[in-house]
Amino acid sequence: MSRGFVKEDDQEEVPIVPQRAYLPEGVTNFVTRAGMEQLLAEKEALISERENLNITREDEKRIAINYINAKLQLLNNRIAEARVIDPKEQPQNEVMFGATVRLKTPATGSVKTFQIVGVDEADIAKGKISFISPLAKVLINKKVGDKVTMKRERDEIVFEVSEIVYL
Repeated sequence: MSRGFVKEDDQEEVPIVPQRAYLPEGVTNFVTRAGMEQLLAEKEALISERENLNITREDEKRIAINYINAKLQLLNNRIAEARVIDPKEQPQNEVMFGATVRLKTPATGSVKTFQIVGVDEADIAKGKISFISPLAKVLINKKVGDKVTMKRERDEIVFEVSEIVYL
C-alpha cells in the first residue's frame, strides 16, 4: 500500500539512539578487564529492561523495544570489537594502555593521577582518560622522570611522569 493512504497518526516515531563514545574507524577497541565487565553489565541491564517493560500501549511498547534493541546493537558491536588488555603483559616501567600514571607539574608542584582506559570507560571525574585522548597519546611509551608537554589553545603545560602503576 502506498504511504499516501496511511493516516498520519499511524506513523511510528523513529527513536533516536545516542552514539557510543567516539572510537575512530579502524582503531582497535582496547578495554581493561573492568571495562569489559562494565560493557557486559550494561548489556544485561538493557536485556532486563527490555524484558521487564511495563508499557500497556502497543505502539509505545514497540517504540521502546526498538530503542533498546538499537542500543543493544551498538553495544554488541562494541563488545565484539573489544580487545581486553592484561596489565601484567604491559612493560611495567613505561606508560601503556591500562597504566595508572602520576603526573607532577614542576611549575606548580601539583600532582594528578590518571588511568589510561578504553573509550567507554573514560570518566575524567574518576581520573580515567581514554587511550585516544591527547593526554594519553603524549604519555604512551614514557617512563618515570620523562617530561611531557600538553599544548593547549593559549599555553602549554609540562608534566613529569613521577609514577607508573599497573593494577
